[in-house]
Amino acid sequence: MSKILVAYFSRAGENYFGGAIKSVAVGNTEICADLIKQAFPDADLFKIEMAAPYADNYRKCVSQVTADLMLHKRPALTALPESIAAYDAIVLGYPNYCGTIPMAVATFLEAFDFTGKKLLPYCTNEGSGMGRSEKDLRKLCPTAVIAPGLAITGSAAAQSQAALVGWMQENL
Repeated sequence: MSKILVAYFSRAGENYFGGAIKSVAVGNTEICADLIKQAFPDADLFKIEMAAPYADNYRKCVSQVTADLMLHKRPALTALPESIAAYDAIVLGYPNYCGTIPMAVATFLEAFDFTGKKLLPYCTNEGSGMGRSEKDLRKLCPTAVIAPGLAITGSAAAQSQAALVGWMQENL
């Protein structure tokens, strides 16, 4: 079995769920990361966290996300793993922000050399799927082996373990 790092960006607070905004204590992408950890207990978890997090208010967060994307901003993170050298595979989780990865994920990716690493992206969303995130990941990590991504409906994240495990088993 490969040595696996599950790196993910997730946001609690107000989130969009099938037409309504509601507040959650744990973001959907983190729920999925925890399900992966349950199924692959030897995997390591790393939460990608911004030094200056986005607002809890959904609409304000969308404005902040949009501005960061337009400026190609790379927000500072609270921490990074010391190295990814020991990992064969990196499972990368993120919500779909404006059709792609959050800029904090770009900050994380640009900090490491992914040459020869297998990158397995999963994306939580409420209907927008993977967007253009897989294309953008190929630009940011051109030397990685990028598996087909898995789109998870955020409102069904808690019931996604079978889909996540099957996808990982197919792609590791």
